Amino acid sequence: MNPHSITRRSFLGTAAAGCAWCASQAFSPWSFAAGAERFPALPPVRIHKLYVGRTGDMYLAHPTEELARFEQYFSDLERKLGDVQFVGGEMIPPVEVETLAAKVRDADGLVIIHLSGHGGEPPVLGRLIDVGLPTVLFSQPFSGHHWMYFPQWHRQGKNVILIPSSDWKELDRAVGLLRVPASLKKTRIIAWGKPQGTALACSAEKIRERFGAELVSVSNERVQEIYKSIDPKAAEAEAEAYWLTQARRIVEPGRAEIIASAQLFLALKELMAQERAQAVASSHCMGTPRGCLAFSKLNDLGFVGACEGDMDSTLTMLIFAYAFHVPGFISDPVIDKAKGAMVHFHCTSATRMDGPQGKRLPFTIRTQTDSRGGVALEVENRVGQVVTCAKLVNLDTMLLTPGRILETSTSPLACRTQFAQAVPNARNLFLNWGENVIQGDMMTLLHRVVFYGDHAEAIRELGDLMGFKVIEEGGTTQQA
Repeated sequence: MNPHSITRRSFLGTAAAGCAWCASQAFSPWSFAAGAERFPALPPVRIHKLYVGRTGDMYLAHPTEELARFEQYFSDLERKLGDVQFVGGEMIPPVEVETLAAKVRDADGLVIIHLSGHGGEPPVLGRLIDVGLPTVLFSQPFSGHHWMYFPQWHRQGKNVILIPSSDWKELDRAVGLLRVPASLKKTRIIAWGKPQGTALACSAEKIRERFGAELVSVSNERVQEIYKSIDPKAAEAEAEAYWLTQARRIVEPGRAEIIASAQLFLALKELMAQERAQAVASSHCMGTPRGCLAFSKLNDLGFVGACEGDMDSTLTMLIFAYAFHVPGFISDPVIDKAKGAMVHFHCTSATRMDGPQGKRLPFTIRTQTDSRGGVALEVENRVGQVVTCAKLVNLDTMLLTPGRILETSTSPLACRTQFAQAVPNARNLFLNWGENVIQGDMMTLLHRVVFYGDHAEAIRELGDLMGFKVIEEGGTTQQA
């Protein structure tokens, strides 16, 4: 009896059980978040999995029993991630590589499990990688000697993450990254007013060409019309439930101002539903009412609300949201060499920095600092929390600074939410700010986005997958 035919039957049964629900659903990775029901949903990311090489009792080949373990692993991972759908499961051999190279083109991404050099030689793998899909190649130790040839694809700039590892958990992260290019292709971004940032990031044509995302211009008049159409009782209920009863303190703003901010959130929610959008970037955020609370809740739900029309930060936040399901904090940073820190501050902040399912951070409702008006947030971030500061600029370079939160502050000289991030070398960061890759106005040069978690290695892998450079800002290491 051919062991591959037995394995294939078990593959098909497992795949059918794991994918029956996903195949019929439109999915948003944040659809479980309270209040997300009116937002547009993205379909699950379809990932084709393949096994390459022979199995069995032979030198440098994995046992046949491992195939069933992999199938169970992928089934479990599909449930864990919630927004991916695995398809395929074929083996090369006996299936011909040309047959599968044509078949996998319909997927959003490709995962190749390299089992051995017996049928899994570099020319075979190269044919699959040349299909051009975002690809993960996982090769465990004792899978043959051909691993030495795999780095050529990295040097050639192929869209592939190479994982030579015995730890299957590294596949979790890599598969999660496959969601990013697929989700960006289905993303619509609302520019409420004029987009700001680097020239390429402000171009709808260039964004579409680079990522497949759509940038949709919306006038302030349209937003105001929707705002006026919102039921005042609905706005009051929203303000009461999410802000007034949840704040640690309310200092300057009155109840009516907070309700007006909640009304703006409901208006943006309606606008995003109409436009099937996942993000809003606004150059009208200092209008009446201010956008701070509205954007805070958008980010709490896992969508993106970006102030000052900052398109570079908007794209950065979308990338991190799709990859890690965490919101970003757009910051106006300063450098404190004495503390070895970059001090972040701004008046718009998410309160669920761990993601939509995370616990809300303590917050105080204040005015916006520069104008002493409107409604803004003073969020108490978690001291000791590992963070990643990042910004995608020019659509092709990700600036990155790892660190952790040293302390929080409430200086009257800065925006309401403030915290200091320890950095590897504050002097180098100060002297090499922007690493000579950013040109533009003060906002473009200044803004950075801070995310909870250590995502440096994953972002470098994502750079391999999507073809952007990763530079550690103020550091000594960089990746082409």
